[in-house]
Amino acid sequence: MSTSHGTTETRSSDLEDNLRASVSSWPVDRLQSLFIALLAAAVIPFFVNLDDASIWDANEAYYVETPREMIERGDWINPSFNYEPRFNKPVLSYWIVGGLYQLFGVSLAVERAAIAGAAVIMLIAVWLMARASSAHLLAPLLATLGLAAGPRFFMFSRRIFVDMAVTAMMTLTLLFFVLAERYPARRRLFLLLMYVSVGLGVLTKGPVAAVIPMLVFTAYLGVHREFGRLREMMIPAGILIALAIAAPWYIALYMQHGWTHITAFFIGENVGRFTETIGVQARGPDFYIPVLFSDMLPWSLCLPAVVMTWWADRRRNRDAVSVRIRTLLLLWIAIIVVLFSLSQTKQDLYIFPIVAAVAALGGDWVARALSSGYPAAAGHHREREVRLPPDNTEAWFKWTLTVVGLVMTLLGVGMLYLFSEDRTVYIDGTRAAAMITIVGGLVVAVLSWRGRYAVSVSAVLLVFIAFNWVLAVRALPDFERYKPVVPLSRIIEQRAGPDDVVAHFDVALPSMVYYLRRHIAGGLDEGTFTRLLGSGRRVFAVLPADRYEALKATFGVETCVIGRHLTSDIRLRSLLEQQPPPEVLLITNRCPAP
Repeated sequence: MSTSHGTTETRSSDLEDNLRASVSSWPVDRLQSLFIALLAAAVIPFFVNLDDASIWDANEAYYVETPREMIERGDWINPSFNYEPRFNKPVLSYWIVGGLYQLFGVSLAVERAAIAGAAVIMLIAVWLMARASSAHLLAPLLATLGLAAGPRFFMFSRRIFVDMAVTAMMTLTLLFFVLAERYPARRRLFLLLMYVSVGLGVLTKGPVAAVIPMLVFTAYLGVHREFGRLREMMIPAGILIALAIAAPWYIALYMQHGWTHITAFFIGENVGRFTETIGVQARGPDFYIPVLFSDMLPWSLCLPAVVMTWWADRRRNRDAVSVRIRTLLLLWIAIIVVLFSLSQTKQDLYIFPIVAAVAALGGDWVARALSSGYPAAAGHHREREVRLPPDNTEAWFKWTLTVVGLVMTLLGVGMLYLFSEDRTVYIDGTRAAAMITIVGGLVVAVLSWRGRYAVSVSAVLLVFIAFNWVLAVRALPDFERYKPVVPLSRIIEQRAGPDDVVAHFDVALPSMVYYLRRHIAGGLDEGTFTRLLGSGRRVFAVLPADRYEALKATFGVETCVIGRHLTSDIRLRSLLEQQPPPEVLLITNRCPAP
């Protein structure tokens, strides 16, 4: 026993010395300065070239056009899209964009600035969350950097407003609960702010913004056998606050339309999506496992080590504040993933609200390893459990960084294979992004095995930031070649009169409503579409090329093609089989076309 103990102590000391040596040439103030510079470089592309790319179909179109129509009609109660009622989501996201339109004018850049603003709120919240939950000086910077540098987070911050907005509100809900736990002297203030966030979340996307926090926080109290603390949670006041924010719009809606739209939203859009499959899907209960690790890169790959460390710390001192907060963050991740794994309808964005918790936990874990020998952050107290088990510290850190590096390399190789110049789909900047990722991944792996952990972590962040810059400056603008709406809209604008019909058949291109500022006949079945072409009115219709070739003989009227364009409806299987991107056509029933 004594020999084993002595060996363990020697090995622990050696590993600690290795970790200290790996950052000895990187003093903490130098690392801080480097990470601050990297954070600035990571945040800037969120606001670069916001209007260079046209609207992304389908989600973004609704949050660009619906606020414009509300302003045009002067009606802030009843959302509409394509000049038809749209009540499948609550109204706050439309109000936010519409308010910005009123201040700065209607433009795509303004709507995308709102999305980027939601991203910045999440970055600030993650910084505060990591600061509250970790005793390590570098944790807030590393957590925020990990979130800002994530490619999927970056892409979502440029195209999907409602999900970014509700995630920002739910992140604030989580943050204020964390702060209430961390700073009990100000618990009442933080709980009040938490309930404000819940109300805003409900007004953004519905009851999910209240149900998930309720499940997580109840589970948290249950894990610690503290259900008695429910009396401290100001629940009656919280319900009143949330209702004061969310209820007025629903009341106004009820006064105008009764229960029709409210019932359709709560039952159809919430209960219906959970209990029934919406759309064509074949997604099993394990669907979210790869989503968890891919959409939350890079710190999602630290989650196994995060869980291992949390479990070891919890066994030693389960009531320490940092352990309790990490328990809360892990419950937030686990409950959201499990809940939506049980849902019949599954979309990757359903679990997007976990990003802040993943970033905070990952940033804390990386900071623990890098901060071996550094002082605790100002205002924090080091606790006995805040250090990794010494026997596992270097091994876990080395292997985690190695896996991150290898994943980066594989992603780069995949990009190079799928989007190189000799493939059927080519996007400018792909080669540069792929080479950055391949070389950077190999460098990260090699540096981690040489014990250069600070340099390796910095390289991970630098590579992902460079990748996002290539996306913003080169890839996304060039991707316009696969987006047909703007060029086809220009043709229609030149030819269509106010009494003509614009129709879509078997395509989903809702952003055309924004570019044409007119109603588009959509959702047509084959018979209705054929009758429309033969109705005597001049029709301009967009449809897939293969569908046109299959049906044109059945139209009963002469039609001609006046425009064609490749589309972004590109599947992985078609890329692997080198199939060309599908094409859509613009046809008219007045030939020859004027």
